[in-house]
Amino acid sequence: MTDELIGRLRRKLRRDGACRTAVLPVERLHFSVEYRSMCEVNVCGMYGKCWMCPPDVGTAAALVAQARSYRTAVVYEVVSPIAGASDTAGMLEAGRRQNLLAKTAQDYLRARTDEPFLQLAAGGCRLCEPCARTAGQPCRFPGEAVASLEAYCVDVARMADACGMRYFNGPNTVAYFGTLLVR
Repeated sequence: MTDELIGRLRRKLRRDGACRTAVLPVERLHFSVEYRSMCEVNVCGMYGKCWMCPPDVGTAAALVAQARSYRTAVVYEVVSPIAGASDTAGMLEAGRRQNLLAKTAQDYLRARTDEPFLQLAAGGCRLCEPCARTAGQPCRFPGEAVASLEAYCVDVARMADACGMRYFNGPNTVAYFGTLLVR
């Protein structure tokens, strides 16, 4: 993917809601397969309820290998205000907005290149609510569904630090990250 297209994508992300964007070589991403244990104990409540979440999205080893096959990570951060640490509705709404931005970025790239890329976003895919997985049906939009950074074992805090971004932006805020892996 050309540097020019990556630059245009970063500007589009900022116009559409990202607070910050950065470009990072994939080799600087830190993967930690231990994060999968959080999925298995269902910390976010999505385990087995979304095709793009564990256990259905694939094994940790396979997903890490897939991510490492890309050269560049275009990272973006969305910071949203919330009422406080117990504002679950605010956090869900912020996550929904971040996932909409992920979809916008995905559509933007698809309209401009035939090169493969991998879109990873915060939490599980929210394209369909509820996911067809809950009814035992196949994914309705397999070419558009977005897996989570966590499912791919990306250490998001270390990624943010490597990009000069803040993982914690102060009280009454929540930060969600997305990444487009490109070749």
